[in-house]
Amino acid sequence: MSKTESTPEPDLGEAGAQLSTAPTEERSNGPVGIGVIGWFRWFWRQLTSMRVALILLFLLSLGAIPGSLIPQTSVDEMKVADFQKRHDTLSPIYEKLGLFHVYSSVWFSAIYILLFVSLIGCIVPRTWQFVGQLRGRPPAAPGRLTRLPAYTTWRTEADPEQVREAALAMLKKRRFRARISSDAVAAEKGYLREAGNLIFHVSLIVILVAFATGQLFKSEGGKLIVQGDGFSNTLTQYDDFRSGSLFNTEDLAPFSFTLDRFDATYERSGPELGTAREFKAHLTYSEGAEGKSQQKTVEVNKPLVVDGSKVYLLSHGYAPSVTVKDGKGNVVFHGATPLLPMDNNLTSSGAIKVLDGYRDAKGNKDQLGFAAFFVPTFGGKGTGATQMFSKFPAPDFPVLNIGAYHGDLGLNSGLPKNVYQLDTSSRSIQPFKDDQGKILKKLLLPGETLQLPDGAGSITFDKGPIKQWASFQISHQPGNGLALTGAIGAIAGLAGSLFIQRRRIWVRAVRGDDGVTVVEMAGLGRSESAKLPEELADLAVTLIPQAPTAPDPEPEPSVVPAEGAEK
Repeated sequence: MSKTESTPEPDLGEAGAQLSTAPTEERSNGPVGIGVIGWFRWFWRQLTSMRVALILLFLLSLGAIPGSLIPQTSVDEMKVADFQKRHDTLSPIYEKLGLFHVYSSVWFSAIYILLFVSLIGCIVPRTWQFVGQLRGRPPAAPGRLTRLPAYTTWRTEADPEQVREAALAMLKKRRFRARISSDAVAAEKGYLREAGNLIFHVSLIVILVAFATGQLFKSEGGKLIVQGDGFSNTLTQYDDFRSGSLFNTEDLAPFSFTLDRFDATYERSGPELGTAREFKAHLTYSEGAEGKSQQKTVEVNKPLVVDGSKVYLLSHGYAPSVTVKDGKGNVVFHGATPLLPMDNNLTSSGAIKVLDGYRDAKGNKDQLGFAAFFVPTFGGKGTGATQMFSKFPAPDFPVLNIGAYHGDLGLNSGLPKNVYQLDTSSRSIQPFKDDQGKILKKLLLPGETLQLPDGAGSITFDKGPIKQWASFQISHQPGNGLALTGAIGAIAGLAGSLFIQRRRIWVRAVRGDDGVTVVEMAGLGRSESAKLPEELADLAVTLIPQAPTAPDPEPEPSVVPAEGAEK
């Protein structure tokens, strides 16, 4: 019959107790009629039970599911806004439930804190019990060893004291904690099983602390950099930035880097035509204000690590270079403008905006805006919003489509504007018209120019290699090392609690009525296992040379009364 810590043999006494440090859970129908303190004790007892801890851990896992499936404001506010536009019915419900900010919501925080308290409440009493067991001694042998699941016995001519001393030496050599108690040797082994249990639960707390630390002190931001440009890790340099509630901008690691070159290769034949094969961003970076310049190639999932911050490569695209002149031929804008990809072949769109320095043919100040579509390999004209499309992502046949506008672009109004889009629906922006009265548009090859009407200026698609841009995520997660430590500890503790068996061995040696020593060996574990009888048999075989078996006593002859004798 299986014997565990919850169902010990009734007559084993101390020998069958404390094989585990798990606190005993008391069954109760509730604190009826015992007042506020009784209610508090009952609630604390329930909260710190292992059953409730497992329920809270399961609820925490369930709570993380919407955080992974539903767009989160802490990750991408644009995706959240787009989701809300597309789901008019679900969005208000999700907003009330906090599903757009799961990890900072009240309900998720409540589960998190309750789990934290529950684990601590489980570990503290269990730790004190374990310390007490480490300081204690193996319990004395029970009165009837035959009731134990693993048992063997034999007779020997050796003295009982000699057998007990030999058994004590043998068990200590096998790294058992052993002592002689009365007429038996008591030994115990497998304490690391309980240590593994405690390490596992402590590691869960470490992981929870690491998660909280990462959420409170984290910083994460994005930056789009055109080839040849650089970045300095200051708040004003980020395109977007998010941080934990306890983060201080003074904690930003001092470093900077420049995007020297971006290399991308694609499959040029076969069924995987156009599939990306390799992305590499070649950087020159330095730590601190006067740090030495170093070279680093950043690839997908191979970030640059500087002073605890990691620079990840996220995406890339093209930034065609243009030159804009005013009505008098003066250059008012010259440079590369990043355009955002629309498909896998890097058909890209964006806006080129000239805000200062432009004057029209009459010398009046104005602003220019150009709706730009770019294809690295021209595949033909498109329809609708797509002016044209690309048939390959490499710049084999680059073409730039330009639509020209002028007026107040609204960037000085104080309202947020998307730098990659031109709001042509605004009344403050007017399109330039061609001879047919339509919006002035033109497909430009490198070196070609679009002349604006009435001497308003021109825009030229510059010759030369097409520059590329790369988008980086600069992330600082202070709890990552702590989380890794907790994860390793949890795995090690779980392995110890699963593969180490807690067991006790007793060896009793007493002199029988006929003067021959009777040796009894028995073992008890937390659960019935084939390994315990095997180990007991091995110990018995090891002890037999010190206590060799003696022949069994001859049976007494039976007396048959003679016929007719008095009964």
